[in-house]
Amino acid sequence: MEETARIAPEHGLPGHLVDFVAALRQHGVAVGPGETVDAAEVLSALDLIHREHVKEGLAAALLRRSGQRQAFDTLFELYFPAALGAGASDVEVPRVDDTDDGPVDIDSLREVLADLLRDGDTDALAELARAVVDALGRSGASGIGIRGAGGQPSWSAYQALRMLSPETLLARIMDDLKAGHDESTPFADEVLRREIRDRIAAFRKMITDEVRRRTAEIRGRDTVAKTAVPKQVEQVEFLSAYAEQLAQLRRTVHPLARRLASRLAVRRKHAKRGTLDMRRTLRRSMSTGGVPMRPAYRTRRPGRPELVVLCDVSGSVAGFSHFTLLLVQALREQFSKVRVFAFVERADEVTHLFAPGAELAGVMQRVLREADLVAFDGHSDYGGSFGSFAEFYGEAITSKTSLLVLGDARTNYRDPNLAVLRRLVGTARHAHWLNPEPRRQWGSGDSAALRYADVLPMHECRTAGQLADVVEALLPV
Repeated sequence: MEETARIAPEHGLPGHLVDFVAALRQHGVAVGPGETVDAAEVLSALDLIHREHVKEGLAAALLRRSGQRQAFDTLFELYFPAALGAGASDVEVPRVDDTDDGPVDIDSLREVLADLLRDGDTDALAELARAVVDALGRSGASGIGIRGAGGQPSWSAYQALRMLSPETLLARIMDDLKAGHDESTPFADEVLRREIRDRIAAFRKMITDEVRRRTAEIRGRDTVAKTAVPKQVEQVEFLSAYAEQLAQLRRTVHPLARRLASRLAVRRKHAKRGTLDMRRTLRRSMSTGGVPMRPAYRTRRPGRPELVVLCDVSGSVAGFSHFTLLLVQALREQFSKVRVFAFVERADEVTHLFAPGAELAGVMQRVLREADLVAFDGHSDYGGSFGSFAEFYGEAITSKTSLLVLGDARTNYRDPNLAVLRRLVGTARHAHWLNPEPRRQWGSGDSAALRYADVLPMHECRTAGQLADVVEALLPV
């Protein structure tokens, strides 16, 4: 059964589309006037009765980059909801004693859910999710209503899912489906188990989406969107990212590197000519009566400098260092030579772990396990690390070297060793520091960021997007 794309009655279709586009922009999805015009043409060509057609048509018109679909889907559910209020549903929630307003019969409801999950009836599951939220999302088994601020009903996906516990139906559904088959193999059972898990996960999402829709009707779409719309991968902050987000970040390394390399190629194309060569220009002008009709330019010699990366791999900073090192490894062809040094309390070279073709899965664990980084208690010691680097690997820094320091500059109140860092920076051709902490936190507590910033340029790199901008600006042309 097709669902209608609902539009708030106080807005016309063009105004509603403009509001939707504005929400996309607010959450990091770049949508220009051209894409908005395309989206308007999509809405004029499609029948709003077919909601999925509208959704896919708008996605094709508005999205231009990978990684934006999750934010789009969440906002689409808020701005083009499948229903208003409780909506209409052909699925009834069983009640105790078959009364219309009695407590929900949880056992009977779980049986209905198990049958629909077994059959894989997506439309019926969506209707059941709507009915379940209306029955359980705001009332417990005892039927006691839950009210939020101002007497408005409060909706809870956690409460509804906790009472239903759909995950516990897996074994029962497996038995029902296997009963209709004479033969059963471990491989077939595993395929079936994963399919049922996917159906259960899809039903959980239906419940969550329905609660979000009902909450948005009460609190407003913008309020709900602030917490409901996930950040795009390139906007996730390194220091607050959880494991799944860090895994997504790692998957964006090579696409990001390709974009940076293509931008660099454009920059090189536009800057292929060097400065004006006055002597050659004057000699050419002799054939045109002294008029410089054909200016001559010096031949550019694009530099591919050596790169030395010195990175803190302790604690939560390791996620930032890992992503940055993967990006550098993907861009290593832009440099004539790359050497990587990790540090916690002292520095050690780990270049071999990031060599071309090296297996990068679990590379940070290998760095911590194989490199000699700890001298005393395992807490970051920037001063000691700079000192050991200068003592044992000082020859790595030459007049051809670009030095890149990665870390939050938190020294645990130890000596920052500014003199050694100043000497290294003075020897290098270029030197930059990438800091994953917000600029407003530099210098707070044990942070020596502001003191280090007096020695070399320090750049805020909290997200992959910021890191890409900084790396692009630092790449040689």
